[in-house]
Amino acid sequence: MTEIRGLSAQEYLADRFFVCDIFDAMPKNDLGSMEHPMFSLTTRPDRRIVTYEHNGILVEVTPSVKGRATIHDKDILIYCISQLMAAQNAGRKIGRTLQLKAHDLLLATNRDTSGDSYTRLREAFERLAGTRITTNLATAETETTTGFGLIDSWEIVRRTRGGRMVNVVVTLSEWLFRAVLSKSVLTLSRDYFTLRKPLERRVYELARKHCGRQSNWRVSMAVLHKKSGSTAPIRVFRAAVRKIMAADHLPDYSLEEEPGDILRVSRRGVIEDDLGPSVFGVETHDAARRLAPGWDIYALEAEWRAFWQETGRPHLKVPEKAYLAWIKQRVQSEV
Repeated sequence: MTEIRGLSAQEYLADRFFVCDIFDAMPKNDLGSMEHPMFSLTTRPDRRIVTYEHNGILVEVTPSVKGRATIHDKDILIYCISQLMAAQNAGRKIGRTLQLKAHDLLLATNRDTSGDSYTRLREAFERLAGTRITTNLATAETETTTGFGLIDSWEIVRRTRGGRMVNVVVTLSEWLFRAVLSKSVLTLSRDYFTLRKPLERRVYELARKHCGRQSNWRVSMAVLHKKSGSTAPIRVFRAAVRKIMAADHLPDYSLEEEPGDILRVSRRGVIEDDLGPSVFGVETHDAARRLAPGWDIYALEAEWRAFWQETGRPHLKVPEKAYLAWIKQRVQSEV
């Protein structure tokens, strides 16, 4: 790796790259990798080629000799996405090449800042750059079968005298950057970074994606096992989920087993509404997509339902009109 030294180099970088300098940016995660298993759930080097197929979506993950990127390595991507989204919402110019301070990244993702942490951070960059994804999963409504690294490149541009990284430049994949531009992301709880077990993180991601802000989401253990990307036998996976259920410390969500090997995910503090599974038809969903291009309309509907509950469940003569009016305000608030 090339190391650039001196003030002129820093000025050069500031002109060329997006500088991560937003304090307390809300954590954001891309919808694609929340929905489909791309990251390893083991802490040991995982060098297996993994293939996942579900409802017409194909994802093949090929690791490097360093192993497949782990769900803890994903913290780097979450940090980058969070910075870009905060800047985009503030009207700043963004790009897929970012300059960040290693210390800020470690603090934002709830990691210690000892010397070993910087070593582990470097190893995470190497796994992210080496892991290759082949998929037909669309971002920004663009569906092509493509192969890419989770990041295109990374480079240490400043070190301490002892060799510890200070400033790093990272270039995200075009696929991931399109997700940012189209706002195909969801906000995570800050407590996500307190989850240490990989499966806890993965279950939270799936809960956030599918349950969102609505009252609950039901999924069979078999489907959850597949979507999680766990390589453990289903009986071992089920036992691990039961441990998560018993500990009951997932941010925002609680888990409960139901007859038929079903897991019910419930959002904490949300009361069941009486609007039914969905009050909207295809025309309303299409109108919502036009008002909020690139957004997850089902997550928006779940958020609107929560808003409706929090405002006292007022009687709505035409729920569709109320929902679309809310979306207009919601989108404008992010501009």
